[in-house]
Amino acid sequence: MTGKELDRITKAELKYLDERNGEWVAKHLVMAGRLIDLDPELAYEHALAASRRGGRVAVVREAVGLTAYTAGHYADALREFRTHRRISGSNIHLPVMADCERGLGRPEKALETAHSEEALTLDIPGQVEMAIVASGAQTDLGNLEAAVAELEIPQLDINRAFSFSPRLFAAYADALEAVGRDEEAYRWRRQVAVAESALGVGEFAEPDIIDLIEDDEEPVRKPRAKDVLDREDAPQGIDAEDGLSAEAAGAGPDSADGVDGEGYSEDAFDDEDDEDEEYDDDSSAGDPDFDEDDEEDEDDEDPEGDFGSFGADEQDPTSIDATSDER
Repeated sequence: MTGKELDRITKAELKYLDERNGEWVAKHLVMAGRLIDLDPELAYEHALAASRRGGRVAVVREAVGLTAYTAGHYADALREFRTHRRISGSNIHLPVMADCERGLGRPEKALETAHSEEALTLDIPGQVEMAIVASGAQTDLGNLEAAVAELEIPQLDINRAFSFSPRLFAAYADALEAVGRDEEAYRWRRQVAVAESALGVGEFAEPDIIDLIEDDEEPVRKPRAKDVLDREDAPQGIDAEDGLSAEAAGAGPDSADGVDGEGYSEDAFDDEDDEDEEYDDDSSAGDPDFDEDDEEDEDDEDPEGDFGSFGADEQDPTSIDATSDER
């Protein structure tokens, strides 16, 4: 673990720190991301450690807020999310802030946040999360019918599955059960499994397969024209790099009848020149050791971060037809 596992956006924000502090913060963020689902309390400690040297960076305060929320430290999480919002100007964590108010026993404040003008700026997944939080706050206050109404939003479509649909369907089923509408609740709860199956999430998610055996085999090097003739064994007048005689290399349109000074037709080298062009481009001209495989390896050096960009969410979730057998 080096800290380079973070995604590009997070690493870009950490560039505002000096090299030593940036490396320290990056390593703690990676560990926080790896542990947030396994040991939220330890993940929170790593995020706090990162904030000691990177407390003015928005993504660091975001990390502290998310780990604190997951660990159940709602007051700390709310404070960190407010700081992140002040630094970044983003309302992306507004639903989580409202849920922190619920966790602190203040459902009225949660509803105030859910119905604020700032909540209107959320993207569609954010609006759905806010509706779920508002429904829960209404339930906390004993307003069961209002809890159902909070979830009856345009995104509540029993025949369409979005990334947020399973959570929305489940919350709506719970709200219906609370008011005694059991048949409708059963129908929506069954649709949760249909949506998860269509999306390939939940119990229908594909398991992650990790190859624990490193591939020690070196990539096969593509042949080049210069490999045909050895530099030392090349006959006099032959260029060991290109496999062409000096006369042929300099032959121009004035060569009589298309024949060079050695008596070979210029056409005899056309295929070989085409082969060289296939492996040598403008960026490798003059570099006999250049190989396309090397260029491909350089493009691949972009490891994905384990912690990633906090708060990255779907702006335009793709929908999948989740029509059940029973409407």
